[in-house]
Amino acid sequence: MVIDLHRRQTLAGLAALAGLGAWAFAPASAFARNNGTMQLAAAWEREGSFHIGLLSTQPGAGQPLQIHASLEVPTRAHGLFVLPDGSVLATARRPGDWLVRWWPGQRTEPQWLWQDGERSFNGHVIASADGARLFTTETDAETGASWVGVRDARTLQKIAEWPTHGIDAHELTWDTRTTNHGAPTLIVANGGVPTAPETGRVKRDLQTMDSSIVRLDGHTGRLLGQWRLQDQRLSLRHLAWAPDDRTLGIALQAEHDHSTAKDAAPVLALFDGTALRVVPTPEHIAQSIHGYGGSVAATPAGWAVSCPRANGIATYTPQGEWRGLVPLPDVCPLAVHGGALWAGGLGASLQNAQAAAPVSHAHGRSLRGVRLDNHWVLAS
Repeated sequence: MVIDLHRRQTLAGLAALAGLGAWAFAPASAFARNNGTMQLAAAWEREGSFHIGLLSTQPGAGQPLQIHASLEVPTRAHGLFVLPDGSVLATARRPGDWLVRWWPGQRTEPQWLWQDGERSFNGHVIASADGARLFTTETDAETGASWVGVRDARTLQKIAEWPTHGIDAHELTWDTRTTNHGAPTLIVANGGVPTAPETGRVKRDLQTMDSSIVRLDGHTGRLLGQWRLQDQRLSLRHLAWAPDDRTLGIALQAEHDHSTAKDAAPVLALFDGTALRVVPTPEHIAQSIHGYGGSVAATPAGWAVSCPRANGIATYTPQGEWRGLVPLPDVCPLAVHGGALWAGGLGASLQNAQAAAPVSHAHGRSLRGVRLDNHWVLAS
């Protein structure tokens, strides 16, 4: 079902930008794409203010990670996406009311869009292959049902929306499989955690949780399949494809009532296109993770799930066998560059985090006092 929208977007909430949206950038040389610089689009918090920006470092030991461009945003950001022209998309974490497109290193003013109160953003946005359309996960404020908003990348205005056949939709990603008609397919994780508009992120009626993975036709939004785990209290949230694009990894967050069940919960599930299965974590390790998987990524070495409550990265083989926990204080964002895992922590980040001897990048002066948020993505 596709619903065309002609509702006028409200400008309410623009006052919240007063004093915000300040942006800064380094000289053009900081953005050179051919000097080996590693750049990551990231979100962070510093002393109660929230930002998105570009972080930069040179691969190799002793190279600090620095801020090379930043934009202050009204509230905490969550997912980011870099478009083909280098502009950065970011949206507020759930229940969010803003979406921004920003051109770091350019004098172009950021482009903002505010929700009209009928929908809230769920923290993630991606684009079509040509960058012409955006796809956002959203929640209906009245019914709690989740939707994929289809938006024009130039205006950010919604041109269609598709039901996700669930609640609490979170991350979405493109599937390499196509429909019989050659249309791209979209995978959406329905987190399944019930909330209410009047109480924001407060979880309620967890016994009614209904988390699932759905596959949608990327042209029409038609439902092509839906899969659930046996354990109703495992919320499917963040997504990453294996290097061969044949298996999807899903980071899990446990919502059990009892701490013993939560502490024994897995943090990774794998989806091969037809079946969804959980990947066990050794009991003594699981107890420190407390059932909370943050970001997920995959390299030729295997799967990685950031576990900030355990101050480490849970690592697995490509087949899903346990490898070990890589220590990194307050770790959450993960990205893959050149087949190597980059992980962001508190005070330092790791290059090639799955290796026997990861390379540490201390956070430079511009990043002092910064707490990185859940996600970062390659920007160069």
